[in-house]
Amino acid sequence: MRIRTIVLILAIVLIAGFAALNMDEFTRTSVLSLGYTTVQIPLGLVMLVLLATLLLVFLATTLYIQSTHLLEMRQSTRALTAQRELADKAEASRFTELRQYLEAQALAAQQREAAQATVLAERLAQNQQLITSKIEQSGNTLAAYIGELEDRLEKRDGVPSGARHTDTPPLR
Repeated sequence: MRIRTIVLILAIVLIAGFAALNMDEFTRTSVLSLGYTTVQIPLGLVMLVLLATLLLVFLATTLYIQSTHLLEMRQSTRALTAQRELADKAEASRFTELRQYLEAQALAAQQREAAQATVLAERLAQNQQLITSKIEQSGNTLAAYIGELEDRLEKRDGVPSGARHTDTPPLR
């Protein structure tokens, strides 16, 4: 319990005990003026009734304020929960969009890599064909030079071409 509640209960108990101990004085009649008339009524009892009435009004007001506060808290909690759910949905949506964007970027990167690999393979094939043709040309040129050198040597030495070819192994 809160300290205010304990103090209030303690005050009510003390006032009730005081009224019970002095009930004879509280019930003694007195003449009271109401402004336009006078009445004979016990003053202590009137004061106790006024105190009890004020206490009930105070308690009713406190209950009303607390119940209103609880209702407002529930409404704000519901609103906060709804806002939190909206924020979670928006965040999930952003994550989904981000994932889709990243997947699209990854797919585009894969396509670029595949295109570059195709271009590279084509270039390698072209280079291989070019190198092969260059090697063949070089081989043909070398064979032509060797043939020309053999012809010159045969002409210079006067040896028939068939005899030379049998003595030396063929060039590759």
